[in-house]
Amino acid sequence: MDVDIGQVVRSKAGRDKGRYFIVIGIEGDDYAFIADGVLRKVENPKKKKLKHLEIKNELIGEIKEKISNSKRLSNSDVRKALEALGYMPTGEEV
Repeated sequence: MDVDIGQVVRSKAGRDKGRYFIVIGIEGDDYAFIADGVLRKVENPKKKKLKHLEIKNELIGEIKEKISNSKRLSNSDVRKALEALGYMPTGEEV
Protein backbone atom coordinates (compact mmCIF):
# COMPACT_ATOMS: atom_id res chain seq x y z
CA MET A 1 0.00 0.00 0.00
CA ASP A 2 1.31 3.40 -0.93
CA VAL A 3 0.49 6.09 1.58
CA ASP A 4 2.09 9.50 1.89
CA ILE A 5 2.27 12.16 4.58
CA GLY A 6 -0.70 14.50 4.20
CA GLN A 7 -2.95 11.79 2.75
CA VAL A 8 -6.55 11.45 3.93
CA VAL A 9 -7.45 7.99 5.24
CA ARG A 10 -10.51 6.31 6.79
CA SER A 11 -10.24 3.86 9.64
CA LYS A 12 -11.60 0.39 8.79
CA ALA A 13 -11.12 -1.18 12.23
CA GLY A 14 -11.05 -0.31 15.90
CA ARG A 15 -13.06 2.06 18.06
CA ASP A 16 -12.38 4.86 15.56
CA LYS A 17 -13.88 2.84 12.67
CA GLY A 18 -15.40 5.07 9.99
CA ARG A 19 -13.58 8.25 11.08
CA TYR A 20 -11.37 10.21 8.72
CA PHE A 21 -7.79 11.15 9.58
CA ILE A 22 -4.71 12.65 7.97
CA VAL A 23 -1.42 10.76 7.87
CA ILE A 24 1.18 12.81 9.74
CA GLY A 25 3.92 10.17 9.89
CA ILE A 26 4.96 6.79 8.53
CA GLU A 27 6.88 4.02 10.27
CA GLY A 28 8.32 1.30 8.08
CA ASP A 29 6.06 -0.34 5.51
CA ASP A 30 3.24 -1.33 7.87
CA TYR A 31 2.33 1.62 10.12
CA ALA A 32 1.10 5.18 9.80
CA PHE A 33 0.63 7.85 12.44
CA ILE A 34 -2.77 9.51 12.00
CA ALA A 35 -4.52 12.51 13.54
CA ASP A 36 -7.84 14.30 13.08
CA GLY A 37 -7.34 17.22 15.46
CA VAL A 38 -10.32 16.18 17.62
CA LEU A 39 -10.19 12.57 18.83
CA ARG A 40 -6.52 12.15 17.97
CA LYS A 41 -4.41 15.25 18.40
CA VAL A 42 -1.25 16.06 16.49
CA GLU A 43 0.72 15.83 19.77
CA ASN A 44 -0.46 12.24 20.33
CA PRO A 45 -1.22 10.63 16.94
CA LYS A 46 -2.58 7.10 16.62
CA LYS A 47 -0.18 4.45 15.33
CA LYS A 48 -2.28 2.30 13.03
CA LYS A 49 -1.54 -0.59 10.68
CA LEU A 50 -2.00 0.31 7.04
CA LYS A 51 -4.20 -2.74 6.49
CA HIS A 52 -6.72 -1.12 8.87
CA LEU A 53 -6.86 2.08 6.80
CA GLU A 54 -8.74 2.89 3.61
CA ILE A 55 -6.56 5.30 1.66
CA LYS A 56 -8.38 8.16 -0.07
CA ASN A 57 -7.17 9.98 -3.19
CA GLU A 58 -6.91 13.34 -1.43
CA LEU A 59 -3.46 14.60 -0.48
CA ILE A 60 -3.29 17.83 1.50
CA GLY A 61 -0.17 19.55 0.23
CA GLU A 62 -0.16 22.24 2.92
CA ILE A 63 0.12 19.66 5.69
CA LYS A 64 2.72 17.63 3.81
CA GLU A 65 4.78 20.77 3.29
CA LYS A 66 4.60 21.80 6.95
CA ILE A 67 5.74 18.38 8.14
CA SER A 68 8.46 18.13 5.48
CA ASN A 69 9.82 21.56 6.42
CA SER A 70 9.64 20.78 10.17
CA LYS A 71 7.15 23.60 10.73
CA ARG A 72 4.62 23.48 13.53
CA LEU A 73 1.43 21.62 12.60
CA SER A 74 -1.60 22.51 14.72
CA ASN A 75 -4.77 20.56 15.44
CA SER A 76 -6.77 23.34 13.83
CA ASP A 77 -4.78 22.92 10.59
CA VAL A 78 -5.79 19.25 10.50
CA ARG A 79 -9.44 19.93 11.41
CA LYS A 80 -9.79 22.70 8.83
CA ALA A 81 -8.27 20.53 6.09
CA LEU A 82 -10.69 17.67 6.83
CA GLU A 83 -13.66 20.05 7.08
CA ALA A 84 -12.74 21.70 3.77
CA LEU A 85 -12.92 18.30 2.06
CA GLY A 86 -16.20 17.45 3.77
CA TYR A 87 -14.81 14.60 5.88
CA MET A 88 -15.73 16.09 9.23
CA PRO A 89 -18.99 17.81 10.11
CA THR A 90 -18.35 21.36 11.31
CA GLY A 91 -18.34 21.61 15.09
CA GLU A 92 -18.01 17.87 15.71
CA GLU A 93 -16.87 17.23 19.25
CA VAL A 94 -16.03 13.95 20.91
